[in-house]
Amino acid sequence: MTNCAIHPSILSADFARLAQELERISSADAVHVDVMDNHFVPNLTLGLPVIEAIMKATSLPLDIHLMIEDPDRWAPAYADLGADSVTFHAEAAKAPVRLARELRAHGTKSAMALKPATPLESYLDMLPELDMLLLMTVEPGFGGQPFLDLVIPKIERARKAIDGSGATITLQVDGGITTETIKRAAAAGADNFVAGSSVYGAADAAEAISALRNNAQRKDSVE
Repeated sequence: MTNCAIHPSILSADFARLAQELERISSADAVHVDVMDNHFVPNLTLGLPVIEAIMKATSLPLDIHLMIEDPDRWAPAYADLGADSVTFHAEAAKAPVRLARELRAHGTKSAMALKPATPLESYLDMLPELDMLLLMTVEPGFGGQPFLDLVIPKIERARKAIDGSGATITLQVDGGITTETIKRAAAAGADNFVAGSSVYGAADAAEAISALRNNAQRKDSVE
């Protein structure tokens, strides 16, 4: 692992101090923004107006993760805001290939997420339509959950499939990422890491980001 990206999840931030919380992660590669609708997942977070405010308060790219029903209808609006990437869930999309192409047509990177129990193999033919594949390492819907090691073999299979496809596709993992679990995820082949409480729960967020990055890049990443 020579290159990696750290995307802190704003879900773990203090929204009463949004501008300051964004400044704390200025050394990150992007801001991960979780959009939940209280239908696809049992939680309700934020929508377009707050994301517009986030965009005005940071120069970092926005990595939008839609945990919502009917992303076919709603996802393009997030692309139109100027997000760097928009991720929809395979389990929620009615026409995932069409949606992936529409996102690219709207000028954003197209990304698809899979829950821990969703089989990877059902979606391998879609890889050429994607710029990023997100494998959830917790059940989506809440921050602060422990990393599910049962997803490690899935990460390994995804890395092998991506490398075999010849396409340039980011392999992102989200859920329970700490300085310890990032080693296993990186060794399995992930190159993009969403971290929430391990960054925002630290006294020095920049130092936490640096520690995550260093551990993801260690050659002896599995101890």
